[in-house]
Amino acid sequence: MRVVVAEDLFLLRDGLVRMLEAYDFEVVAAVESGPELSKALAELEPDVAVVDVRLPPSFSDEGLQCALQARRARPGLPVLVLSQHVEQLYARELLADGSGGIGYLLKDRVFDADQFIDAVRRVAAGGTAMDPQVISQLLDRRAQDKPLGRLTPRELEVMELMAEGRSNTAIAAQLFVTERAVAKHTSNIFGKLGLPPSDDNNRRVLAVLAYLDRG
Repeated sequence: MRVVVAEDLFLLRDGLVRMLEAYDFEVVAAVESGPELSKALAELEPDVAVVDVRLPPSFSDEGLQCALQARRARPGLPVLVLSQHVEQLYARELLADGSGGIGYLLKDRVFDADQFIDAVRRVAAGGTAMDPQVISQLLDRRAQDKPLGRLTPRELEVMELMAEGRSNTAIAAQLFVTERAVAKHTSNIFGKLGLPPSDDNNRRVLAVLAYLDRG
C-alpha cells in the first residue's frame, strides 16, 4: 500500500516512515510543507495520506487544507489527519463531504503502533477512524440532548466506539459481548436518535458523527 507522509518535525516524520515500512507500507514520499504535500498527492496518487494539520509555511491548518483540496481533485482519497490537540473544527471539515476514507487522530496515538496502523488501514480501506477524545468532546457537548439522554450506559459505550469507526466485531470484542448484542444496541441507538439504520459501517459512523456534531 502506497503512502504519502506529511510532517514538519523530522524525528516524528522519520518515525512515521519507519513504523509504516515495518508494517509493509510503501512510503512513496515523506514531505515537510504544504506545497510539497500538494505536489506529492497530485503526482504520486497514493493509496492513503498521513498528514499533520499544521505545516509550513503558514503553520495554521495548511496540511488539512492541502489534503481537502486533494480530495476535491480526487474524490475519496483516503486521508488520516494528525493533530497535537482536539480541534472540532478540523473534524467537521473532514466530515463535510459525507464520504469515507477519513481519519482524525491525536499525535499521542502514534506511539501506540497497533492503534495507529489499524487507523491507517481502516482509512485506506474507505472507513473512518476518529480519535476517542474527539468523540468524547462531541458527546460532552450533546450531554443535555433529550434523545441522547434516552440511551442506556451500554448504548452510549457502543455509540462511542461506533463513532470511532469500529466494526460490530471490534465493538463486541472490546466490550466482551456478542456481535448479535452489538447489532441490537446499534439498532436501538439509531431508533432513539431518529437516524436511518444502515448496514454500511461507514455510513452509520458518519450518521452518528453528524448527529453528535449538529447544533
